[in-house]
Formats: sequence, structure tokens, C-alpha cells
Amino acid sequence: MYPVDYGLLTPAWAATPVAAAASDAAFVQGMLDVESAWVKVQADAGLCTAADAAAVAAIAHVEHYDLAELADQGPDGANALIPLLSMMRARLTATGAPSTAATALHRGATSQDIIDSALMLMASRSIALIRTDLIGAAAALSELAHTHQGTVCVARSLTQHALPTVFGLRAANWLAGLVAAGRRLETSAASLPVQWGGAVGTLASLHQRLGTSLPYKSDHGLAERAAELTTALATELGLSAPSTPWHTVREPVLGLGSALGSVVAAAGTFGADVLTAARPEIGELSEPHEAGKGGSSAMPQKRNPVHSVLLRNSALSAPGHLATLYTAAGTAVDERPDGGWHSEWAALRELLRLAGGAAHHARVLASGLQVHLEAMARNMALSGDLLVSERILAVAAPLVDGGKAAVQGLVLESLATGTPLRTLLQGVLPSDMDNKLFLDDLLDPAGYLGSATDFINSIRDDFNDWNHA
Repeated sequence: MYPVDYGLLTPAWAATPVAAAASDAAFVQGMLDVESAWVKVQADAGLCTAADAAAVAAIAHVEHYDLAELADQGPDGANALIPLLSMMRARLTATGAPSTAATALHRGATSQDIIDSALMLMASRSIALIRTDLIGAAAALSELAHTHQGTVCVARSLTQHALPTVFGLRAANWLAGLVAAGRRLETSAASLPVQWGGAVGTLASLHQRLGTSLPYKSDHGLAERAAELTTALATELGLSAPSTPWHTVREPVLGLGSALGSVVAAAGTFGADVLTAARPEIGELSEPHEAGKGGSSAMPQKRNPVHSVLLRNSALSAPGHLATLYTAAGTAVDERPDGGWHSEWAALRELLRLAGGAAHHARVLASGLQVHLEAMARNMALSGDLLVSERILAVAAPLVDGGKAAVQGLVLESLATGTPLRTLLQGVLPSDMDNKLFLDDLLDPAGYLGSATDFINSIRDDFNDWNHA
């Protein structure tokens, strides 16, 4: 027996909305939906009866099938569709369906048509859930950026204190990443294609069944009708209709996988920044307080940043699955890949799960993130006046004998001796200046924020455009 995959070893997506949407049951339901939709399309086109379509629709529910038995039989044909068809035909017989229903079932199709289409269908349904969580996370970050557009803190470059910034811009940059990834995912979702090519991507069997022309004769009318049926199937499933089958042209899978990877990466950056800032010795951020979350099995004083940890878990895990998709696409040989196609299934499904889990945890984290202003001020003070040394070089150099080199020497002296830079500057500035007023203004971190506010507003506007598109 095969146990249900609850995600015990993959907490990055366990118990999130996408867990059910990308489950084994969801995939089987996708295959059933494709088979049922195809019989309906045939009935609408007069190729079978409405009773045939109704009979197939009645048995196209995953609860009618034993998934453990299906998994046991899957290796016999190297995919799950082959035993599922046997089970469906047996159920049609058991329910007294017209004999013609079994003929219409899977007519002219091949296993890859159903499995690829079912994966696209599962992806479409999962992406709808992912987008909801992405929008929620982005909305929370947008509000955070607005609230803290004046919260001055230290910016870090290569882990070191660099210049002043505002926490609102940091939140806005997290937001920008999620919006860009969300747009990319939506673009991919809008073009997820049905797969319909028959045994070797020629639809030869369907042509033969549509008409009476000899198989070696060309019949443009049959080709048009086959294309119309493919389009009708895509419409029925809510997928796009490709101009040709894509059995060994795996760009749809690569585009989808890359878009999912972008979501995971954007959320991973958010989580990584929070993990750093939540270290007790930094203490600028902490995760929301949630009952039962973040506890340690051995140390009762600890409250672990679990959402951030799971975002990093996703970011570390996703690239390997994306690499599998690219490797599989690069070895998609002949008219049906011999193992490459099979390798895609688990990798694509796991990317769906990781992106869904990442979007969900990002939403929870962004909605309850705690910002500690005192810690931000304390950490910024560690660099003292040196935090605005770039500004000092530009503004004070023209006023000091020796110019830029002299001011640079003062910066180095302050670093070496610990003497405040303000004190050193007072000794070299012209005596006729109001040095105190000048230095108060020059050394104020809040006066050296550049276009931070404009950037925050621009990113928030971009989010609003996406959210209301």
C-alpha cells in the first residue's frame, strides 16, 4: 500500500492550500477531467452521443478509484494513465453505460496527451491559489513599506554597514520581487496549453476516425476539423490551444517551471533577510507570535523563525527541480521522450508545491512581521558618523585643505582610533563657519536618503496596477 503524501518531510508546503491542489488525487482528477472533457467535445461534434458523454462524466470522479492500486499498477506501463483507463472502462461496464461510451473514451489520444494536459490543468488550478497568497503577501508588504517610509536604518552591502536607508524601501524591494514573479507566473498561466497529438503527434488516428479518406491521402477538411476539436477541448478545460502538439518541445513546462522558480526565489530573499534581521544580536525584526509556532523540542526559551526558515528551505530546494526540467527537455528525443518526460512529473509538481508553500508562508510572515525601531536605531549608531562618509567626502572635501584625500584620511583615522568623525572634522573646517549647524545637517542619516521615498511609491503603484489589472 502507498500512504497518502501529507508532506511530513516537506514542511515548506505541507498544510498549505497548494498541498491538496497538487496532490496525487488532484492529478488523477485532472486526468479524469481531460478524458471526460474529450468525450464531451466529441459529443458536441456529433462523434458520439450525449449519453456517452454523460456516462463518462459520471465516472470521472477521483473518489471512485483506489489510488494505491493505481500506484501499484503504474510501473507496468510507466505511467498512471494506462491502468486508470482500464479502471474507467471497467466502471463504465459496471454502471451499465452504453458500449459506445468506452469507444469514445480516449479516442485518438495517447497517454502523453492526457498526462501533459492534466499537469497543465493541475498547474492552472494551483496557480490560482498561489496568486491569492502572493497578492496577500504583497498587500501586507506594501502597507509595511508605506508605514516605514520614514524609518531610517542602516543599509548593508556584502554584510557590512554601508549607508542610511529606510526600512520602507527594504520592504518595498521585497514587494517588487513578489510582483515581478507574480506577473511572470500569470503570463505563464495564461498560456498553459492542452496537449493533443495522438500516438506520435500527427493526430493520424483522429483523422482516420473523422472521415473515410485513405490514410495516405491528404484531406484539408479533416485537418481543420481536428484542429477545431483540439481548440474545443482546450476551451472546455480552460487551457490554451497550441498550433501543434508539443510532445518533445517542452517549452511550456520550462516556462512554467521557471515562473514557479521565480516565485520561490522572490519569497526566499524575503525570508533570508528576515532570518538575518531576527538574530538576537541584530534584533531588528521578528516573526509574528502564533500559538504553537516556532517552539523548540529541547530549548523552551527559543522561538524559531519558522516561516522564514521554510522560505529558505523552498529557495534551496527549487533550483534542483528546475534543473531536472531543463535536463529532461534537453533529452526529449524522438517523438516521445524515453525517461526525460517521466522525470518532469515529480519535478514540476514539487515546484508547484514549493511555490504555493512559499507564497503562503510569505503572506503569513508579511502580515505579522514585527519591526523593532529601537534595534534599528541601535544598530545604525554602531557606525556613527561614518555611516554618511560618502556624503561627507562629497560635501566637506571642497571646504578642507587637501580636499578629498584629507577627508579620506580623517575617515581612516576615525576608524583606527575610534575618535568621532565629527570631532576630527571640526578641527579642519573653516573657522568662520557655523560648524555645529553644518555638521548637524551633514551627519544626519535622515538627510542622505536620496530617492528612497520615490522608489517606495513607484513600487507600491506598480503593485496596485498589478493587483487591479
